Amino acid sequence: MRLFVSVDLPDDLAEPIGALQDECGDASGLTLTDPKQAHMTLKFLGDVEEQRLPDLTRELAAAVADADVSPFEARFGGLGVFPSLEYISVVWLGTETGGEELTRLHEALEERTTAMGFEPETHEFTPHVTLARMEHAGGKELVQDLVTERDPTIGEMRVDEIRLTESTLTDEGPLYSTVERFSLE
Repeated sequence: MRLFVSVDLPDDLAEPIGALQDECGDASGLTLTDPKQAHMTLKFLGDVEEQRLPDLTRELAAAVADADVSPFEARFGGLGVFPSLEYISVVWLGTETGGEELTRLHEALEERTTAMGFEPETHEFTPHVTLARMEHAGGKELVQDLVTERDPTIGEMRVDEIRLTESTLTDEGPLYSTVERFSLE
């Protein structure tokens, strides 16, 4: 099972995310994500054997308790890219509020999962929603202009849970399904 831990955005944010994606949809080399599957990855776990699920879910629940984050409001806005404006591989939507809580959740998840033998993150955590991936630099200038000139606010949501999510790769793109939910209390 290919797994990650996420905060899934509500359906009512799919339309404004799709409208924002449309602004760069003509950029050559850009592959847009499905706005109906918009989420923030808190921890990518990769391929996990099914027999590890009971231990993993126990540790994820403990990480949520460790983070001690109550339900909170997250507002999504601002654009960015990874790794840099000169070499774009990912275009993302950031968070205007809720970043501190998301980072605390990430850090607690990171500590618990690396103790279980999962790979540690190799870069600093940036709370974000992936909007698109850039396969080649043909449309780089359009994306650079969008990122530097636009500062959109998309909407907000109440974050009251995180999810263990399975990603199944298909020819039409990834399909996501929730394996387990963990409530913030």
